[in-house]
Amino acid sequence: MLPLRDDVPTRTQPYVTVGLIAACVLVFLWQLSLPSGADTVAIYRFGVVPAVLLGPARLAPELQAVPAALTVITSMFLHGGFLHVGGNMLYLWIFGNNVEDAMGHGRFLAFYLLCGVVAAMTQSLAAPDSTVPMIGASGAISGVLGAYLLLHPHARVVTLVFLGFFVTLLRLPAALVLGVWILIQVLQALASQPGQGGVAVLAHVGGFVTGIALIGLFKRADVPFFGGRPPRRGPWG
Repeated sequence: MLPLRDDVPTRTQPYVTVGLIAACVLVFLWQLSLPSGADTVAIYRFGVVPAVLLGPARLAPELQAVPAALTVITSMFLHGGFLHVGGNMLYLWIFGNNVEDAMGHGRFLAFYLLCGVVAAMTQSLAAPDSTVPMIGASGAISGVLGAYLLLHPHARVVTLVFLGFFVTLLRLPAALVLGVWILIQVLQALASQPGQGGVAVLAHVGGFVTGIALIGLFKRADVPFFGGRPPRRGPWG
């Protein structure tokens, strides 16, 4: 299933969501501009390497660009290919604007970064000796998905569904779309070996759970859970 759009209107402009998408796209274009081999160097410089972040391992001097602790932030803006960045930005665009609307711009940015940090730490703690660098915004975006699930479970999401050779568009409940998504992540996490490379599914699970856990702290007080409508505001706000 590939979500394309939802039906939940917003009351504010999603400046932070658009800014995050723009930042990720610009960084990806910078990655594409690097000469052969330099892109791998950039991934080691700015990606999360669990053995460096948590253990005694050290990068070679020519690979040390930022403190290891800072890579939990810088890694969120790097991506490994067109499908990687395209898929992440599509999910952020569809679901991020509504979560930002529920929190406000500043809180949403803090929430997004915090989910990304916890996601990176989840993957790193599962394989603290791994020297495979981890990059991508998917951990932070997973937190956005978890928050959206509690805010708008009954929203309808226009979804491209692949059934063998048959492809169709369906309007599915957000709870179904996101429920299937997180179920796939959990099953993949159970079947995978942390630290062996590939998709960091434990980061997805960690980010998703963090989003669910933190949405109550970050959303505005007048925003209800489960798709309820906020109270009408009087003429004085």
